Amino acid sequence: MASWVSILLFLFWLSVSQAQGGSGKIPTVEFISETLINNVVQDPQTGRIYLGAVNNIFQLSPSLQKEARTETGPKKDAKTCTPPASGCQDTVLMPNSNKLLLVHPSNGSLIVCGSRYRGICSLLNLSNVEQELYYNDNKGERTYVASIEDNVNVVSVMSNYTKNGRTFKVFLVGKGYGSLDSTKLISTRILEDYQDWVVFENIIEASAVQTAPFVLKYLHDFQHAFKEDGFVYFLFSRTLDGTDNKNLTFVSRLCENDQHYYSYTELQLTCGTNNRYNKVQAAYVTFPGKELARVMSQSDDDESDSALCMYPLNSINQQLMDIISACYSDSGEISGQCLIVPSCYPFPLQKDALGNFKCGAEHLLSPLASKPAFALKADAALTMSVHLTAVTVAVENDHTIAFLGSANGEVFKVHLRPGEYGNEPYSYVGNNIGEKVNKNLFLDQSQSHLYITTEKRVPVQTCLEMKDCQSCVGLRDPYCGWCVLEGRCTRRSECRRAEEKNGWLWSPKQQCVKIVSFSPSNLSCRKTGKVQLCLFLTQTVSDFLCSLLLSLFSLHANCPRFENPDPVLIPVGYKTRISFEGINLKHYQVNWPHSTPNMHLSSRERNTLFLFVDIPLTEKRKNTTGSFLVTLYNCAVERNDCSLCKNADPKYKCVWCSKKLACVYEKLCDPLPSNTECPDPEITNISPLFGPVLGGISITISGSNLGIDQGDIKSIRVAGKPCIHEPEKYSVSKRVVCEIGPADKADWGEVEIEVNGGKRGTSSVSFTYRDPMPEEVMPNRGPKAGGTLITISGLFLNAGSKEDVQVTIGGVNCREYRVDKVPSDPLDVVMKYGKRTTKSIPASFRFVENPTVQDHQPKAITALRASHSLFPLQGRGFSKAMTTKEAQAFVGDVQCVVNTLQDDKLFLEPPSTTPRAPTRSKHQHRETGSENLELMIKFGKGEWVVDSVQYETKNDFPLYIIIPAVIVPMLLIITISVYCYRRKSQQAEREYEKVKHQLENLEESVRDRCKKEFTDLMIEMEDHTNDLNEGRIPFLDYKTYTDRVFFLPSKDGANDVMITGKLDIPEARKATVIQSLNQFSNLLNSKTFLINFIRTLERSHDFNARAKVYFASLLTVALHGKLEYYTDIMRTLLLELMEEYVNSKNPKLMLRRSETVVERMLCNWMSICLYQFLKDSAGEPLYKLFKAIKHQIEKGPVDVRVKKAKYTLNDTGLLGDDVEYSVLTLQVLVQGEGPDVTPVKVLNCDTISQVKEKIIEQVYRNLPYSQRPKVDSVTLEWRPGSTGQILSDLDLTSQKEGRWKRINTLAHYNVRDNATLVLSKVQHTQQNYDQNQENHEERNALLEDDKVFHLVRPTDELDETKSKRGSIKDKSMTKAITEIYLTRLLSVKGTLQQFVDDFFRSVLCSGAVVPPAVKYFFDFLDEQALKHNNVDEETIHIWKTNSLPLRFWVNILKNPHFIFDVHVSEVVDASLSVIAQTFMDACTKSEHKLSRDSPSNKLLYAKEISTYKKMVDDYYKGIRQMVSVSDQDMNTHLAEVSRSHTDKLNTHVALHQLYQYASKYYDGIIASLEEDPAAQSKQLALRLQQIAAALENKVTDL
Repeated sequence: MASWVSILLFLFWLSVSQAQGGSGKIPTVEFISETLINNVVQDPQTGRIYLGAVNNIFQLSPSLQKEARTETGPKKDAKTCTPPASGCQDTVLMPNSNKLLLVHPSNGSLIVCGSRYRGICSLLNLSNVEQELYYNDNKGERTYVASIEDNVNVVSVMSNYTKNGRTFKVFLVGKGYGSLDSTKLISTRILEDYQDWVVFENIIEASAVQTAPFVLKYLHDFQHAFKEDGFVYFLFSRTLDGTDNKNLTFVSRLCENDQHYYSYTELQLTCGTNNRYNKVQAAYVTFPGKELARVMSQSDDDESDSALCMYPLNSINQQLMDIISACYSDSGEISGQCLIVPSCYPFPLQKDALGNFKCGAEHLLSPLASKPAFALKADAALTMSVHLTAVTVAVENDHTIAFLGSANGEVFKVHLRPGEYGNEPYSYVGNNIGEKVNKNLFLDQSQSHLYITTEKRVPVQTCLEMKDCQSCVGLRDPYCGWCVLEGRCTRRSECRRAEEKNGWLWSPKQQCVKIVSFSPSNLSCRKTGKVQLCLFLTQTVSDFLCSLLLSLFSLHANCPRFENPDPVLIPVGYKTRISFEGINLKHYQVNWPHSTPNMHLSSRERNTLFLFVDIPLTEKRKNTTGSFLVTLYNCAVERNDCSLCKNADPKYKCVWCSKKLACVYEKLCDPLPSNTECPDPEITNISPLFGPVLGGISITISGSNLGIDQGDIKSIRVAGKPCIHEPEKYSVSKRVVCEIGPADKADWGEVEIEVNGGKRGTSSVSFTYRDPMPEEVMPNRGPKAGGTLITISGLFLNAGSKEDVQVTIGGVNCREYRVDKVPSDPLDVVMKYGKRTTKSIPASFRFVENPTVQDHQPKAITALRASHSLFPLQGRGFSKAMTTKEAQAFVGDVQCVVNTLQDDKLFLEPPSTTPRAPTRSKHQHRETGSENLELMIKFGKGEWVVDSVQYETKNDFPLYIIIPAVIVPMLLIITISVYCYRRKSQQAEREYEKVKHQLENLEESVRDRCKKEFTDLMIEMEDHTNDLNEGRIPFLDYKTYTDRVFFLPSKDGANDVMITGKLDIPEARKATVIQSLNQFSNLLNSKTFLINFIRTLERSHDFNARAKVYFASLLTVALHGKLEYYTDIMRTLLLELMEEYVNSKNPKLMLRRSETVVERMLCNWMSICLYQFLKDSAGEPLYKLFKAIKHQIEKGPVDVRVKKAKYTLNDTGLLGDDVEYSVLTLQVLVQGEGPDVTPVKVLNCDTISQVKEKIIEQVYRNLPYSQRPKVDSVTLEWRPGSTGQILSDLDLTSQKEGRWKRINTLAHYNVRDNATLVLSKVQHTQQNYDQNQENHEERNALLEDDKVFHLVRPTDELDETKSKRGSIKDKSMTKAITEIYLTRLLSVKGTLQQFVDDFFRSVLCSGAVVPPAVKYFFDFLDEQALKHNNVDEETIHIWKTNSLPLRFWVNILKNPHFIFDVHVSEVVDASLSVIAQTFMDACTKSEHKLSRDSPSNKLLYAKEISTYKKMVDDYYKGIRQMVSVSDQDMNTHLAEVSRSHTDKLNTHVALHQLYQYASKYYDGIIASLEEDPAAQSKQLALRLQQIAAALENKVTDL
């Protein structure tokens, strides 16, 4: 097919015949995908086309012939699934759309990212996309690149990243937001593993381009990314509030080498009058003209109006530099107007210094953007009444042609030119398709063909359709002109002699040329001559040539017997054509191509396979085969480095391909390496790592590329000393063995090896020369029989390997020594290291006589005696020959414990069970149940059978001894007892009757009380769970939650300025103060400044603990917008605190109290990170526990004066007296809210205020506490008859008991069951106000009287006269025994146990969802503990307890009103404190020893505490075994928290309060900054002075 045919890509099947039939037009080359095509890219080196479609990746040739295909879907996935999908539930088959397709030519891979599995990417082979080079789905959120949302676009561009002098290939990604995506607008992804980085990880943590001011308010639609002149550009539209009514188009730029995104700057682009065309659809960069061509459309519902706008890159860059210059030098003003965002503060940065900061800096503002007034404006170069969707631009014959695709399926050609002709479409590429052309519109490498992605088939080029000159030039298409000498319509590049004058005609005036005549009229094709042409414009044409094309055909004989295959060696992975000879079977026919040759394995060796290739043959309908043998081999097998590769047999033609870092067949390496040298040697291991100073031992050096043969080793140096190569131990490329030489002294250094070619390799670990010094031998003696295991101790004894060390005793090898003389003379113990080093311990060991056993008693052992006594052996030489640990004794087949060892005695503990003899003794006495067993003593290699002992299992005591021994003492005891009993019987009977009477009274009292307690308990438990589930849980919003956690405990409480949010700032100065506070916020975002700020404050003596807590809370609010930065500061300060405690203090005390700013920062950080966990998981069981406690307490009497209750968990708050009460059901009518009544259960002993509280809680149970009426704002009226009575706690009717006055209760007013009460709100008229005020003052005056009580009068205040009267029985009945009421604690505990357990499980269950902050921080503690030798597991446990349970859970448990909108009374708080203390005890490692004197609170949960401790241990262990949370994953989570809640907090108030600390300690902070070199370079002190001048309205010389 001729090259003028344009190439298209299609989505839905259309037959080629339809394109050809009827019209006579040239058909287009097409490729059809059954699924939607998302992305198309071209390899710039090979011209291959890669298609990313739904569920498929295609590899096509430049002419759209399919070369390979790989399926990417559908995959089992779920939107909320976190990969790997095998661990997810509710997965279904879902299509996998291609989100990103990017060619990585330097390593021959294709980057592919889909919409499944959270946008994880993979690497495919550019040569064959069916081969996957890399994929990993278990690296966590840090490797999630794309989006699972269909409407989120992703763009990318390749780049480089340099770290530690090493350059990595990376790609920058621009991505909008999906509901489950990370909050990163721009990210930089690495393409290889390096240190802690993994492939596809985002290696730049830059919150500036992922949080405020973008995330919360805007949605982003990225359309294009490219790089030019060291900058990376992104083009996108931004939509306000997710609607499509307020689009703005931006171009953003950052420096390619900016590793922090400090240079990120945005510029708004407007297109057309009043920015009529405001949403970018597609973009293209034309490098010859350096113009950015963009297709823009309107953003309203009618998208049929589009325009083409062009922006010179020079103009874009100039305007971006104006933004940077205005912000850094001109207060954000351009031409006198403030046009820069954010509001810039005048930095002391001169304009001539701008060049040094064109890529920003840490201390400068970022990101930067301009206001709409400073947008770069462009007129529409072309407007069309269709929705344009794609654009590409080409330059042909110095003319600029734009190809524009539309939503209607049309591709327009536009000749972009100035002057009279204007810019209008002059041609269509084919007919109207009627389907959308997507953004993948581009030209091939030769600029000859156009690739279009659409859903229908269209013709692209129509030059050849024009048959004469006039119709050809009439197209006015710069691509098409009339080739005069060939008489056809072509492109200029396809016309021979087009460069000659009028050889190729194209003109807007549509001029043509006409041939008038020519001579001669004919000419031989074998002869060269001249032809004279007469044209409308006469020209002479010569050198017409004709040629004859000869086709040569050759016949190939097909034979069934095959020999001499060539080649015989076939490399894996390379398509090899095999030729072979066939002989003598001319009657056979080869069944190709209808049958395929069959290959089967002949044999296999290491890296080669021997294959038989069977050729199918047919003769007279009979099938047979012929075979030949070839060898298939793989160069990479067992040749994983260059040296091994070069050592391969030359016949295999294996080469080391540096591009692939692998050993491959030479033709698989493109390009073929010209340099055949291998990389430098790499040393990975040295064994041993220590050696003697005198040398003489062999060390083994392991690694790669250590030469091809032993002759390649030129030199080896160890710690600078030569090492003698031992060739016989050499292993190609992998191992080198050498003998180290001597050193002058103890020294250390690297191992260096030089191989042929001058290449050197150095080890990363060091070898150390040591001087071994043996000092002592233990034990220093042993028996003549040998077998003694001796231990040699000393210094540096590991100077060599086990094979290098030889030990001799008396000059003879330790294992072979034999001695004749005992005791022997003291012998020298000598240690020899290698060939040169000998170390001796003089006279350190001697041999002694073997021990001898003379006798043993008893001769028989009983089972009873064996378990209670020792078994002695008598002899001599025991302690001289052995120690207690070395000696062994056996009775039969059971070993005895050697208890004591003396020189003449050996004491054994016989086994308590009967041993078995190896062989049955001939002298066994069956009638006594005894057995003769060998008693054997063993030491070392010596064994001595002492004697036989009898092990008796039957007691042979005679009955005539046993009976008197038992009966006589019993009779004696009985006689004495009877005598004593009869002597005192009368006295005992009298005492008994008296005690019996007292016990009956006490028993009756206890029985009544216990029965009543049990009945009450059963009633309370009825339908309790249903009551809890009636209403919703009143969670506080995030701001109120943080206000209460951070600032409610402060000295001002609820009136704290951070809670009220009120700043006393004059209106005239408010704008200046806000701007200055923003600058102070920027200053706090400098890590150097903030660390100096905190250190200065903590060094001040008047900066007390309360101030530290308050300051940390202010800092948390001020930095809430950048929680990743806050976390980094916290980590830095924690590391300093950890070093201080570990090195100079008790490490276990760290984090126990809030003695430093960072400890409170940690508490606040946990509170922030666990808020969502509270709402999702732990909040419900905590609320149920709170409601259960409150419910149980209010079921019984509660004394409002002494704050004690009948039902509680706290023994100090237990109401000891037996108060009589009954339950009443009141019918409550709320005035002004209709006739409905609400039944409310109360107690007749409740005060009127208590009754009001219960009524309000029941009537307004669906409202949170803060929205309910308060007790003082309502009145309660009882209407027993026609008149009503106002009920109050104290009035003139209150009962008096001597000097005491009892608070009024319902019983006082004689209110009965089912009584009707009216609840009304206090009316705030002046008259009512005065009346209520008087009543309120009267009530307060009455309550302030100390002689007021509710249920129980203090026991020490009873009337003395009453206490003196009455009998002992009356007193005992009046004062209850307090211990009896302690059983109530157990009853309440039993009632609440399920709720307590549920809460503990929700908090301490690692099997459920564990907040990422907990895993992240616990891993941080574990990691730091490993770096300190004096931090044990108990200390780590204490650190974790102090950081989470102690700092967060106990605080929330004791203060439910921090998370819920509830009121916590003192009585409820007392019970919560008991559970909180139990929670704290469960988290400690120390054992709790209980006694009768232990507090009742600890005894209450003594049974459960061990279970809770195990839960804590399992929780900590479970978290340690979880998949780690990376810094990137944690930062993403923190950024989401910042995005969701920052704008709700009183950030400016916090900044203002923080500045008060900066003002108070101003001089110290300035001095600290001026002493810090890093702060000096960033001029931080000067910036603080400027902010202080603005905030305090001072005039300075700055």
